[in-house]
Amino acid sequence: MLNQKSIKMNTIRLGDFAPNFEANTTLGQLNFLEWLGESWGMLVSHPADFTPVCTTELGTMAKYQEEFERRNVKVAAISVDPLESHFEWIKDIEET
Repeated sequence: MLNQKSIKMNTIRLGDFAPNFEANTTLGQLNFLEWLGESWGMLVSHPADFTPVCTTELGTMAKYQEEFERRNVKVAAISVDPLESHFEWIKDIEET
């Protein structure tokens, strides 16, 4: 049995530098640090696609996209679900 002291979890907290990673996204292949460039970045983590709170949150963030751009902030949402599911979820987000 594992106890909490034997488990080391990697966490990213507000203000931390995120490690580089590559991922297939709804916008194509992404190298995080290349995509980020000299911008600030905001990673939004979601437990799963199609959750009502997350859908509303992303829909609201999309409404402020011009403000994020004006402030040189790039936003990426991360979910555990497969890429195909994200494409369907985008439809719900756009309705929001």
